[in-house]
Amino acid sequence: MKSTIVLYPAPAIGHLISMVELGKLILTFKPSLSIHIIISTAPYNSGDTAPYIATVTATIPSITFHHLPPTSIDSASLHHENLLFDLIRHSKPLVHQALVSISKNYTVHAFIIDFFCCETLTVSTQLKIPCFFFITSGASAMAFFFYLPTLHRNSQKSFKDQNTLLHIPGLPPIPSSDMPKPLLDRSDKAYDNFLACANDLCESTGMIVNTFESLEPRTIKAILDGLCVPEGRTPPIHCIGPLILTKEGKRNVRSESLAWLDSQPSRSVVFLCFGSLGSFTVEQLREIAVGLEKSGQRFLWVVRSPVSVANSGLPDPDLDSLLPDGFLDRTKEKGMVVKNWVEQVEVLSHDSVGGFVTHCGWNSVLEAVCAGVPMVAWPLYAEQRLNRVALVEEIKIALPMNESEDGFVSSDEVENRVNELMNSETGESVRSRVVRMKNEAKAAMANGGSSQVALTKLTESWN
Repeated sequence: MKSTIVLYPAPAIGHLISMVELGKLILTFKPSLSIHIIISTAPYNSGDTAPYIATVTATIPSITFHHLPPTSIDSASLHHENLLFDLIRHSKPLVHQALVSISKNYTVHAFIIDFFCCETLTVSTQLKIPCFFFITSGASAMAFFFYLPTLHRNSQKSFKDQNTLLHIPGLPPIPSSDMPKPLLDRSDKAYDNFLACANDLCESTGMIVNTFESLEPRTIKAILDGLCVPEGRTPPIHCIGPLILTKEGKRNVRSESLAWLDSQPSRSVVFLCFGSLGSFTVEQLREIAVGLEKSGQRFLWVVRSPVSVANSGLPDPDLDSLLPDGFLDRTKEKGMVVKNWVEQVEVLSHDSVGGFVTHCGWNSVLEAVCAGVPMVAWPLYAEQRLNRVALVEEIKIALPMNESEDGFVSSDEVENRVNELMNSETGESVRSRVVRMKNEAKAAMANGGSSQVALTKLTESWN
C-alpha cells in the first residue's frame, strides 16, 4: 500500500496556508509520500480558501483535499475561537470516518493536527496513528501553551484581574493583560477550551513548530529542558521553519502595487498590512492616515472595510469616505492605498520596502524575517500581543506601537513610530538584527541546517 501523511488544519486561511506549506516541505524530503488534507468549513468568515485550494490541487498532484460536510453549531459565541472549538468537536466523527476511509488505500504514517484540532487527538489514538501538533505560531506561543496549566494552578484570578507580569520560562516578563483575548476571563468557555488543548499537547507523539532555532534560542531551550511543563512530559519538538507561502506558477500581469514600488527609492517605503482578519474602526483608519501624512514617509497601505462596514456585507472599502478629505490626493506622490489585499511575500521582498507595520500574525512575521524587513508591532487579536513582546524584547526585530488603554493608537504615535523605524539609530539597530535573522533563516533551511536536520529526523521516523 502507498504511504501517506494526513493533515488537519483549522479552517482559517492563515492556518491552511501554513499546513499546505508543511505538506509541500514534507514532499520535498519524501517524494514517495502523498499528502491528504482534511478541510472543515469555517463557522465564520475567515477568508475565502476555495481559490487557494484550487490552485494547490491544480499544481501539486500529490496533495489531495477531503472536504468534510458542513456541521451545524451554535454561532452565538463572542469569540471566533469558541466557534472553532465547537466546529472541531462536532466534526470529530467525520474526521474518524475520513481517516478510516483513507486508511483503506494508504498506510497512514502520521496525523498532523492544528492546535485548535486538539479534540481529534483521541481519534488518532483509537486508530493507533501517531499524532503530531503543528504549531503555526512560534516557540514563544508554544512555551505559553505548555506553561498555561501551571499558570492556571498558580492563581485563582483571571488574567484580566491579575495586573501583574507573568514569568513564563524562556520568555521576557509578559503583562497578564497581554494574554490572548479569549483567555483573559477564566469563567469564559474559551478559557476551558484552551486549557484542555494545552494539556493535550503533552499527550502527542511530537510538536512540529514553524520557527527555527536561532530565531528563538532561549525559548526553545527552556521548552527542551522541560521548564514549561514542570509536572509532566514535554513531547519531542521539531523546529522546521521558516515556512512561508510559496508562489504556484508565475503571474502574467505585474500588480499595480508592485509596479508602483518599482518607481520608489530603495528601502524608502513603509508597508502597512494587518492580515486577513485585521480591520479597524473608521476613526482609527483616519488616525493612521493623519499619522502617515505627518510622517512624510513613503507608504504602501492595505485598507480593509472597517468592522461596522464589513459586517454589513460591503466587500470593498470606499476609500474616499473612509479616509480624511483630500488625503489620497495630497499623498499620491508618496503613498499608495490598496483595497483589501496585496501579494505580501512579493511586496516584502521588494527592494523599495524598508519597514513593515504588522499585526504580528506569525506568517507575516516570518515573511518579514525572510525578506530582512524590520517591523512595527501592532497586535490586533489571537496570540499577537504575546508575539509583540517576543519580537520587541526577546528577538529585537520590531518596535512597539503603543496603544492607549482602550486600544486606540493616536496619529502622533503612528507618525513617531514610523519615523523611528525608518530614520533613527534604534530603527537601524532593529534593521541590522532582522537582516542577521534573514541570513540565519536561510542557513536553517539549507543543507545541514537546523530545520533541515529536524525535518529529516521527523520524516525518517515515519518509515
